[in-house]
Amino acid sequence: MDNDTLVVFDHVWKKFERGESHTSLRDLIPSIARRLFAKRSAAAEDLRQQEFWAVRDVSFTVDRGRAVGIIGPNGAGKSTTLKLLTRVLRPTRGHCAIRGRVGALIEVGAGFHPDLTGRENIYLQGAIMGMARAEVTRKLDAIIDFSGLHAFVDTPVKRYSSGMNARLGFSIAANLNPDVLIIDEVLAVGDMAFQQRCFDRLEEFKRSGVAIVFVSHNLQAVASLCERALLLGGTVRADGPPSDVIRAYVSAARSGRFTEAADDAIEVLSATLMTAGNRQLEDEEVAPGTPLELRVEYEPKIAADAVIFDFLLYRSDDNLVLYDGHYTSAQLGLGALVPGVSFVATFRFAANVVGGRYRVVTRIRETTMLFASRLLSDARRPNMFTVSGDGKETGIAYLGITSAHAQATMAAAKNH
Repeated sequence: MDNDTLVVFDHVWKKFERGESHTSLRDLIPSIARRLFAKRSAAAEDLRQQEFWAVRDVSFTVDRGRAVGIIGPNGAGKSTTLKLLTRVLRPTRGHCAIRGRVGALIEVGAGFHPDLTGRENIYLQGAIMGMARAEVTRKLDAIIDFSGLHAFVDTPVKRYSSGMNARLGFSIAANLNPDVLIIDEVLAVGDMAFQQRCFDRLEEFKRSGVAIVFVSHNLQAVASLCERALLLGGTVRADGPPSDVIRAYVSAARSGRFTEAADDAIEVLSATLMTAGNRQLEDEEVAPGTPLELRVEYEPKIAADAVIFDFLLYRSDDNLVLYDGHYTSAQLGLGALVPGVSFVATFRFAANVVGGRYRVVTRIRETTMLFASRLLSDARRPNMFTVSGDGKETGIAYLGITSAHAQATMAAAKNH
């Protein structure tokens, strides 16, 4: 490893087995025996039944003072890559290593003890990072100040919201002098002001020589923070300057590619965007705030007791994620999925966005062992729609302002 290289991810593969569980020694011992004596092919891509590759032959390095962004659709292996880097998971093949002290924020509340207070968890995280208690004490006020949780620092973290967890987690990671900082999409749960403070701190880290690995759906943040980006879809689909990689992502998403990330365990039979009056939406424009309905018909190829439906809204010109909602099959009123028995999932929403071109994508995932996400179905042809605009409004959200006026006060009127 070069002296300036702090992160190495060298031809790494990681597989998981779908639905594997052992509740007794009677189940476990035969499973171990099968693994020990099963004949294995020399080919790295050979898998046993029910196994799948979450990460396939991924390589990258990060030097001091540099930031690498990792982007891609849900189920592409981004979070798995970070968990391999932080040794939450071990690679099936390949090698990954980090040199120096690591600050990691890859899951809201990860590493926190729910019954300990925020203050106690700061000391716990410091100990995990190999810091002496006296060193954590010296930095304690700075950590609390950055988080803005003065009123709640002596409250058990099990009573924190996801945003409070993210504030505390980033504040700890950002104030304990890491050599390498690993950040997942978890920053998205913070409010806008806190997110800006986080990105300002990340820029400070780069200037001081910290190596950063950054996973985000916020493509603008990746473009501004990182010198290099990787597009994952199980394997590396693009690698290079962020602007080039983002263009490749947008192009692939528009054409409905990334099909390798899904194994067609649940087939999409149709996906239709409708108006509230049950009229299929063609290529015409709709007014901001128009109620819309997306109907997707699926046919399962496998049995599944519980899955997660993703509903994502993208701005088409830059692939910015405007909405990323997750709904369990129970929330959609579905029971167990049966092979060959099709069903229709209906998503009702309002186009509360300013004028522009947008696309809706749906996916079905299941959570496997160790929180890995397996993509079962991916919409190949995203549903597109256009919102009309008069050029007076920019930004993202449509607020529906019906009037705007001003009236001089009596005192002001007398002065004139």
